[in-house]
Amino acid sequence: MSDAERLDAIRKHYERLVEVNEELSDRIDDADDRRRELVEEVDRLKRRNEALKTSSLYVATVEEQTDDGVVIKQHGNNQEVLTEVSPRLADEIESGDRVAINDSFAVQTILDDETDARAQAMQVEESPAVRYADIGGIDAQVREVREAVEDPLINPEQFEQVGVEPPSGVLLHGPPGTGKTMLAKAVANETDATFIKMAGSELVRKFIGEGSRLVRDLFDLAEEREPAVIFVDEIDAVAARRTDSKTSGDAEVQRTMMQLLSEMDGFDERGEVRIMAATNRFDMLDEAILRPGRFDRLIEVPKPDAEGRARILEIHTSEMNLADDVDLAAFAETLEEYSGADIAALTTEAGMFAIRNERTEVATADLRAAREKVEEAADSEGLEGLEYRH
Repeated sequence: MSDAERLDAIRKHYERLVEVNEELSDRIDDADDRRRELVEEVDRLKRRNEALKTSSLYVATVEEQTDDGVVIKQHGNNQEVLTEVSPRLADEIESGDRVAINDSFAVQTILDDETDARAQAMQVEESPAVRYADIGGIDAQVREVREAVEDPLINPEQFEQVGVEPPSGVLLHGPPGTGKTMLAKAVANETDATFIKMAGSELVRKFIGEGSRLVRDLFDLAEEREPAVIFVDEIDAVAARRTDSKTSGDAEVQRTMMQLLSEMDGFDERGEVRIMAATNRFDMLDEAILRPGRFDRLIEVPKPDAEGRARILEIHTSEMNLADDVDLAAFAETLEEYSGADIAALTTEAGMFAIRNERTEVATADLRAAREKVEEAADSEGLEGLEYRH
């Protein structure tokens, strides 16, 4: 073998070693990434395990301090108990303090003032950037909401002159993505009333009795800041049909719901405080919350028809550079069973297709490609139809 041949063989061997080294480096990087993911997953599971092992705490108020300890009243059942206070808390606790207690009524911690600030945190300070004109396909529902919520706040004298009481509450129900929350945002934007937004899941608290306390705080805040609109999103989380379950979690949810019902019944004059709620699961709601005097106006927000879909397409493409071949009305006919949220996602995808192809105009082909992508994504999740994708 000549020197040139030996040199060529050595070069090829070296190149192969470099390739193997790069391959091993990539595999090491992948293993490191996987290790970090597993470490994060283990930490998450540890935290969840600790949370599950933690016993429930109850919320109580210190009624009186005595030489033998403190008298506390547990929220929810108003049970008064005399209990001792640990030396660690003895110098800090005062009458009127809200405290967390365990099953033995021992005071575990003093709840600071920030706990009471949660209700104020739910007040929407800035008006959402949503107007009635931004909502398409549900004109009848918009009109009903304005009649039931906005008109009594803006022109209460008209109701007095006619001699009728405005609806006490408005419940929006229908499939996901049809514009229920957008309607509430539009009300917040179009009126000068204080807007208080909360999710039903936020009322399900760790401490027993805390959910009902938060409900009271929210309605007190609305009364202080009237005119006001209270909007409860996903109300089925706290107002589901009652069962015979004896678990503490279910009992706490039912206790919170009873407090909500009580507060809704507590307003004799509703001209300055309006109540709105929304749910995707109307069938799950307890009958008590649907009876007249609570939610008098039940407004179904369905998926839009062809005309509504065309209007929604116009809204979401109003600032897009559309090609001359785009016929929104004709394309809307092909979007049967699409919700407003589906159509909004589709228009965004169409714009991305145009950008990907380095064009400044969105063509009909982009809309079609976006529709195929949205429907493929729904199929890949193994779900029936589009309405359950959200």
